[in-house]
Amino acid sequence: MPGESRDQTVVEVIGEGNAGPALILCEHASSTIPAAYDGLGLGAEDARSHAAWDPGARDLSLHLLEALQGTMVASKVSRLVYDCNRPPEAASAMPEKSELIEVPGNRGLSDAQRAARAEMVYLPFCKAVEGQILARKARTQPTALITVHSFTPIYFGDMRPTEIGILHDTDSALADCMLRAKGKLPHRRVDRNRPYGPEDGVTHSLQIHGLAHGVPNVMIEVRNDLLQTPEDIARMGDELLTLIRPALIHLGLEPQGNAHA
Repeated sequence: MPGESRDQTVVEVIGEGNAGPALILCEHASSTIPAAYDGLGLGAEDARSHAAWDPGARDLSLHLLEALQGTMVASKVSRLVYDCNRPPEAASAMPEKSELIEVPGNRGLSDAQRAARAEMVYLPFCKAVEGQILARKARTQPTALITVHSFTPIYFGDMRPTEIGILHDTDSALADCMLRAKGKLPHRRVDRNRPYGPEDGVTHSLQIHGLAHGVPNVMIEVRNDLLQTPEDIARMGDELLTLIRPALIHLGLEPQGNAHA
């Protein structure tokens, strides 16, 4: 069907049907700007920058996916075209400016243009996530929603000391369990709701995919200078697993025997 073909160009699902509890979302996995948007008027450097995507987040998600035998849903379109972690009515869903980077192709969008972007990128992403959650519920499969992001070390000229952020909205159960295990990473600065929090509008996916379905949920933010190489990705992925696995077990989503799998 045409809709299915279109959806596959903007969202990918990996590990569908896997038995693990982790449903991993990566909303900012790609810097791809479809040709129809003429690069949004960005220069080459800006189009590859952290404004356009979350460097390292997709590879980190894949590392967690493999270790946890979970499922991943990832956007295949730059967040500057549409940020799948924002509702259509939010200005930041299609930002005219991201930090210091101007986005000419997003200036003065009409309501119809904004709606078309949401229909092309956001709705297929939400449909894919919803489909995975409903399928898991139908087969009574335990599920934890884990969204994976990276952030720039320097923002508006200020250095961010946080290395790993564990973010949550009103349901903090999964985040609380992960944070209780942060002593296992004494060399890392692990913070709650940093460098962003619910007040910054970053928990949209947690709200509509986690809270709305009664699914334990957490958002992970990793500083992107710690995700530069495949070795960095593997190291950080394994470190995150020392926080995630005990939390899944504590919440009864994974058997005790999997703690060191």
